[in-house]
Amino acid sequence: MGQFRVLVVDDEAVIRDALKRILEGERFSVETCVSGHSAIESLHERDFDLIVTDLKMPGMNGIEVLKAVKTLQPGAPVIMITGYASVDTAVEAMKNGAVDYIAKPFTPEQFLEKVERALEQRVVLMKEFNQKMDAIPRHGFDLFVGQSKEMQKVYHRIMQVATTDSTVLVTGESGTGKELVARAIHKNSSRSDKAFVAVDCSSLAENLLESELFGHVKGSFTGAVQAKTGLFKVADGGTLFLDEVSNISMATQAKLLRVLQERMVTPIGGTQPVPINIHLVAATNRSLRTMVTEGTFREDLFFRLNIIPIELPPLRERKGDIPLLISHFLKKFTAMVGKNMRGIAPDAMALLESYDYPGNVRELENTIERAVVLASGEIIHKEDLELRAEDVGGPPSGDAEGYVPHTADELKEMKRHIRDHAVESIEKAFVMSALERNNWNITRAAEETGILRPNFQGMLKRLGISVKAQLEK
Repeated sequence: MGQFRVLVVDDEAVIRDALKRILEGERFSVETCVSGHSAIESLHERDFDLIVTDLKMPGMNGIEVLKAVKTLQPGAPVIMITGYASVDTAVEAMKNGAVDYIAKPFTPEQFLEKVERALEQRVVLMKEFNQKMDAIPRHGFDLFVGQSKEMQKVYHRIMQVATTDSTVLVTGESGTGKELVARAIHKNSSRSDKAFVAVDCSSLAENLLESELFGHVKGSFTGAVQAKTGLFKVADGGTLFLDEVSNISMATQAKLLRVLQERMVTPIGGTQPVPINIHLVAATNRSLRTMVTEGTFREDLFFRLNIIPIELPPLRERKGDIPLLISHFLKKFTAMVGKNMRGIAPDAMALLESYDYPGNVRELENTIERAVVLASGEIIHKEDLELRAEDVGGPPSGDAEGYVPHTADELKEMKRHIRDHAVESIEKAFVMSALERNNWNITRAAEETGILRPNFQGMLKRLGISVKAQLEK
């Protein structure tokens, strides 16, 4: 068996370094994090066999890290470390799913004994989790079409988070089905018999959005002729879905953060906060991380929303699902229109499978609906699709000069493609330069650039760079 991957989380450098020295060797590969927030980022990026976390840390404490582990990586055991030894903290840690608890100070032998015991329990935890997931009935999945491994990951994450009240951030391009994910989470939760309330944050002006979310009292502003219950309260006991949350103004972001922290909402013009009990699911087609860097989105709110991320893949990255989607939409629209359609001609199918769909599943759905309506016979032909041959494949994969997008979605996709292409070029030049300076030694290149070796290797894999192949040239 390969090395066990261990994540150590502690705000004290002395403790992190000591635990890394105790563990690191042939059997263990150790990654350390200085805070709960950075630990969550690591849990998003890679799997671990064991997590060791301090209990008392600024910002996000060990119990919060533990809860995130139970959702993100349920099969990974957690050992809680603290200098605040007491029966109460031990009970709280165990109640929330920690497999063991150790108080500072401790000897290396005592710590290693705890680690060995936790790894033995890992097999049991994984078996119990898999049995639990297999036994849970899935509701609302009939709205999804796709069997690709990318979508299987999405389905699995939905079922994981549906059993918790952890805040979810759904990301993905326009047309990928973010609201479907939110509805599936709600239908598979213990809140399924309560309200599911969806809010499009991009469709309302700032003052109207605040009134919709928080409510207002009579006379609180011009036009407030009667009191209004906010959607936070309407969704009480159920699920609140905030779509396009990236469009919320900085002022409203501050108020939203306070509501999420305190789980209390004060209507506009009111003085008495009202308690709320909701499962919050937010969604965006923009990178909130980039917006934080740009200063257009609050970092603290981003961390509050990004507890459990679910990223929906664009349709061009799961093209194996296109035939299934076509079949699904063909049945749907032939029944709706009342036509007797027998299928799609080979040339039309080839065109549909080669197109990149900047509008994603929504664009494919619209294309099939249009073709069903316009087709003169029982078979859909290439001309019924109204896709131009020069558009097949979407925006050019290289230089975009000469290509003019036809819709807002295509423009958005083209801008994303150009940005990603430019970033990838810079990353490749950065990595290749570091490797060349260090005689193609990955460890030394990673150290020189200040990147953890596993992360550096991940960049190589993502960029398609093989050190072996470069050395053989």
